[in-house]
Amino acid sequence: MSVTTNANDTTRAATRNTIQRALVLEAVRSLHNHPTSADVYEVVRERHPNISRATVYRNLGVLASRGDVLRVEVPNGADRYDFFNEPHYHALCRSCGQVSDVDMPYQNDLADQVRDAQGFAIDGHQIIFEGLCPSCQKR
Repeated sequence: MSVTTNANDTTRAATRNTIQRALVLEAVRSLHNHPTSADVYEVVRERHPNISRATVYRNLGVLASRGDVLRVEVPNGADRYDFFNEPHYHALCRSCGQVSDVDMPYQNDLADQVRDAQGFAIDGHQIIFEGLCPSCQKR
């Protein structure tokens, strides 16, 4: 017996809300420190010990692709997730790895100013400033 999967069925499964997805979204929204997927998993697992790591990670991917959360890609580190999903900038502490929001206006037109010699059609950008957080500066 063979089972075929319709592309529309897959799309519907990715876009419908599930209990697990709601739990993952709630966890991201409760963590205001730009958590990693492992951090989100730990929060969800505390309340629902039977949830798998793969379920949490898959749902984070779906939430990010739908725009419900913002995935912050950290160079040489684990991606972080942000409940504030409007475009904005971040700062990364090069000592402890903390990620924080930067209080400055998002430059919507910055992509328009890029002249790419390779022919890329630039449609967005993500900037992470690097430095030392207040705690690491005190050390």
